[in-house]
Amino acid sequence: MPIDYVLLTAGQIQVRVRELAADLERNAREPIHLVGVLKGAFVFLADLVRAMEGPVTVDFLAAASYRSGTVSSGEVELVRDLDATVTGRDVVLVEDIVDTGLTLQVLQQVVRSRAPRSLRTVTLLDKPSRRQVPVDVDCVGFTIPDCFVVGYGLDFDERYRNLPDIRVLTP
Repeated sequence: MPIDYVLLTAGQIQVRVRELAADLERNAREPIHLVGVLKGAFVFLADLVRAMEGPVTVDFLAAASYRSGTVSSGEVELVRDLDATVTGRDVVLVEDIVDTGLTLQVLQQVVRSRAPRSLRTVTLLDKPSRRQVPVDVDCVGFTIPDCFVVGYGLDFDERYRNLPDIRVLTP
């Protein structure tokens, strides 16, 4: 599959990540417990953590809804659970992209079931035109059109995660 064009430059992403970090810190108690959704959000999470000045802790969840290809299977499977308890903590779920909302809905339910003091969600990318279920997203980096994107941690068949920007992949 060829890469068609750059949708968001590395510079645009870094400016927005710093703004999101400041917003999260301004509206949360400390320490903030960031929960990254693997694998796609690992680059975003790393940059977000480095942009934060207050105390943060980090954990990870992993879910699968894309086996391979560019279309979600519609079924969400939790493939990696949290290492630490979130009970009584201020948790921020960190997503790379919200598309159908199915994965995020399941992950929010998983985290809420563990009784955090608060739960917020931040996503680098939002694709509301593809939403199948309503989900709450507190902070959005960029709203993008209905296209398949790679780079900055997002992949196609485990490739392209290393790209410093967000690019559109055409079938």
